[in-house]
Amino acid sequence: MGTVSNSPSVPPNIEGQSGSVAQTPPTLSSSSLNHRSSDLEKEALAVFEGHDADIPSNEGFVLNERGELKRQESIRSHRKPLSSPDKSNGVDIPGPHTPRRDAKEDIEGSAATVSTEDEDSNVVWWDGPNDPHNPMNFSSWIKTLNITLVSAVCFVTPLASSMFAPGVPLLMREFGSTNAELAGFVVSVYILGFALGPLVLAPLSEIYGRLPIYHVCNVGFVAFTVACALATNLNMLVGFRFMAGIFGSGPLTNGGGTIADLIQQKDRGRAMSAWVMGPMIGPIIGPIAGGYLSEAKGWRWVFWILTIVSGTCFILSIVFMRETYAPVILARKAARLRKETGNQAFRSKLDAGLSPRDFFMRSIIRPAKMLVRSPVVLMASLFVGLVYGYLYLLFTTFTLVFQRNYGFSSGSVGLSFLGIGVGSFIGLIFFAWSSDRTLKKRTAAADTIALAEGKESGGMKPEYRLDMMVPTYALIPVGLFLYGWTARYHVHWIVPIMSTALIGIGNLSVFMCITTYLVDAFTIYAASALAANTVIRSLMGAVLPLAGEKMYLTLGLGWGNSLLAFVAIAFLPIPWVLGRWGEVIRTRFEMKNL
Repeated sequence: MGTVSNSPSVPPNIEGQSGSVAQTPPTLSSSSLNHRSSDLEKEALAVFEGHDADIPSNEGFVLNERGELKRQESIRSHRKPLSSPDKSNGVDIPGPHTPRRDAKEDIEGSAATVSTEDEDSNVVWWDGPNDPHNPMNFSSWIKTLNITLVSAVCFVTPLASSMFAPGVPLLMREFGSTNAELAGFVVSVYILGFALGPLVLAPLSEIYGRLPIYHVCNVGFVAFTVACALATNLNMLVGFRFMAGIFGSGPLTNGGGTIADLIQQKDRGRAMSAWVMGPMIGPIIGPIAGGYLSEAKGWRWVFWILTIVSGTCFILSIVFMRETYAPVILARKAARLRKETGNQAFRSKLDAGLSPRDFFMRSIIRPAKMLVRSPVVLMASLFVGLVYGYLYLLFTTFTLVFQRNYGFSSGSVGLSFLGIGVGSFIGLIFFAWSSDRTLKKRTAAADTIALAEGKESGGMKPEYRLDMMVPTYALIPVGLFLYGWTARYHVHWIVPIMSTALIGIGNLSVFMCITTYLVDAFTIYAASALAANTVIRSLMGAVLPLAGEKMYLTLGLGWGNSLLAFVAIAFLPIPWVLGRWGEVIRTRFEMKNL
């Protein structure tokens, strides 16, 4: 891990940045270019770790003017105050009543501050490039075990979101309920926990470290999964599923950050692939395994199997997992040195002066502010929320549709989820192939036009990421029409399943397009934009399925899915508006001083 400066200087025009990178002046020094490149790398790392770039990470952080002021306050607070000025050497040493310099002087003197702090022996950093406490220097087997365990847990918790779905009819019969809304909610309430959990767990991991959060979440997930297996009524099961979802979101919140802690950027590809595959394939494999398991052993065994697997991961994590978050490791080292030496001036090199309250403000208040103050974030979140809600509406109704219309057994009904699974993989491959190509092609075309008109190049704009979203999103209403009417007229079961593959392609493509758009558009605040998106997406994923069964019973499969398709068509202007006027809207509603 390379060294970083003790005091990240303030990048030009970073305050109030609405998303697009501030245009560079006509001439920039080599150091300015290198600094901006470093800032962009830190922004990318922060998004990968799941927090905003003005919060400390392993590689440093990017601060605006207000953040730098807070940092200066933190540095002063760590220095042991003197009772009175000492002028014995002709130099004033500030005491508790000594007037402070003006805040702007602190900022303007940042270059001198950096130089001074580089020589400050009280700054706590790694003991050389080979320090064994640096997570980047952990042995290969420790890194492998940590990443394997995180990836395993990140497979189990999404698996639990849909593995239970095929067993819902058995559950409803056992509890003697015919409540259609409750039948859907008992599956989707888990996703409601996914919406709320990260808002609390993400800041806690940055205060206390990743390891305690993993352990607490593993214990909570196992405990509430056992409670689900022992539930004696539907209300208990809904409540326990919600709590299991909250604790199950922890590994997904911190997983990417753990990989960033341990693996250098150039080597993260394989580790990241292992981690991403869990959340992708878990919800698809879950119903297939859950269908046969429910048929053979009953719906409660779904939860017992989840308990066994997650419990095993918890035991292994207790033995093998280690803390990997550098700011917390260094903060503990600084605290230990202060206690051992009595020197209260020791502080971590990654200390940005953020109190626990600041972490929570950024993780909870900032996403809410972005939803209220940024039409772009709101529109993107509602758009993805609709798509995500449709996905879980289908998850909660596939069992009903294919058992009633095609006579699938409780075991084989899980196979009906394969269409969306295959479509999602196709959508991922298509996005990976087209996204950067489209971005470069649009940028080159815009540069050519600007050059012909004698204007400056606008560079790569985030809105270019949305070009492929309109055609791929159009596959969703098409897939809904085909799925609904082919199932309505009992066309061979392979046809409606293949129709849902179109929905899977559109769903994954929309999700990836919006995610990369928000990252490109909001840079240092990207994680908060994604958090806002996650909350709306998960809420709609939990609520929309409540209408699924009653809608089909009232309108039938044909017109019921047609209604969903018409609503999807009504949302079609959103990606067009974002692509056409997104930059104007972002500029009009800049995110300043969040």
